[in-house]
Amino acid sequence: MKKIFSLLLLLAVCSMASAQEYMRIWQNGDNIKVPLSDQTYADFNGTAITVGGQTFNTSDVDSITFVHIITVTWNGNQARVDKGNVLGVDCTVDGADVIINSTNTHNELEFVLQGNSTNGSLTYTGSYKCKFYLNGLNLTSQKGAALDILCGKRVDLILNEGTSNTLADAPNGTQKAAFYCKGHVEVEGSGSLTVTGNARHGICTKEYLELKKSTGSVTVNGAESDGIHAGQYFLMRGGTVTVSGQKGDGIQTEILTLDDDVTPNPDKEFNGQIFIKGGTINVTVAGDDKKGIKSADKMTVNGGTFVITASGKGSKGISVARHLLVNEDSGSTVMQIRATGGVYEDEETEDESRCMGIKVTQNMAVTAGKIMVSNTGSKSRGIKVDGLYYQAPGATVSANKKVTETTTMPPIFLLQQV
Repeated sequence: MKKIFSLLLLLAVCSMASAQEYMRIWQNGDNIKVPLSDQTYADFNGTAITVGGQTFNTSDVDSITFVHIITVTWNGNQARVDKGNVLGVDCTVDGADVIINSTNTHNELEFVLQGNSTNGSLTYTGSYKCKFYLNGLNLTSQKGAALDILCGKRVDLILNEGTSNTLADAPNGTQKAAFYCKGHVEVEGSGSLTVTGNARHGICTKEYLELKKSTGSVTVNGAESDGIHAGQYFLMRGGTVTVSGQKGDGIQTEILTLDDDVTPNPDKEFNGQIFIKGGTINVTVAGDDKKGIKSADKMTVNGGTFVITASGKGSKGISVARHLLVNEDSGSTVMQIRATGGVYEDEETEDESRCMGIKVTQNMAVTAGKIMVSNTGSKSRGIKVDGLYYQAPGATVSANKKVTETTTMPPIFLLQQV
């Protein structure tokens, strides 16, 4: 133990580089940040370590990690990268377009993105988890995605408190979204983010997308395809999500498959599912045959407020490919959905599709909460369930319904919720 801590402290002293680095001292799953500089003094007496004026018993310390901060600042047609002396990180700046490649798998990297440019972008490639702090960033790309995060690990996206951030991509590009991440993204922070997808989606993640309780507001005010498109699953614990002006679906998940593009990948848990455990969702879907919220598998609602308007022909407020469960395990649930669109007719097949508030392909269970669906469009429907429908005595559902069968016993799929 003494040798290990002596080595760690030696590394700390040798790698100190101004205020761009700090030490994380982990104890019982939590950590304390200790800023490092060339004046930081570290002492080890065999049973305790003192660093940055703080003392820790070695027996209580699980591990020590080092975090390096890289700041990218945009100013019009120029960008500046301040990365200090971190090893394994290469940066290329062409006007306001920034490319960062990292081979660093030892130090955690944190990026602070700030400033304004109508002709800038960031492309990051790495193979280790990292964090991106949006600190008053207003970025529009003329070449591709505004933020293109090519990292298959966990990526934390933090909206700094009190900041407003905007992202927009280039039209007619091959990028998947204005904000794209190859891995899974966890959003937090009380600031705001507004995204415009000029080529395809507004926000797209290859794997899951999670909004934590601390999330402020995420707005997609226009997209050529989906507003928010998440591979694997979408999980919302808090915050406010507003989607409008999209030509595709509002919020959509997809099932990640194996190489044959048919078989679901068994390694991806909750594949294709949607979980809403709090927060507020405002979605307007005006496109024909599009969905406000579209789950490729099951959808579980444990709390939250929904305000959804489906005004396109054949559009759906909520569309679930398998089961829908609505309860209040994480807080009150209030769903207000309006189906105001008419009938959509496919030009090739001549099949008709009605506008609906909620469409469930298999079973639906409402054990708690309040659902209010109004359908005023021509031949529209409130709720349509192709399988079993269950409603607990304490739940409130105000809608005209067409269900295959109503049951007085909760379906077995209730046992599969998270």
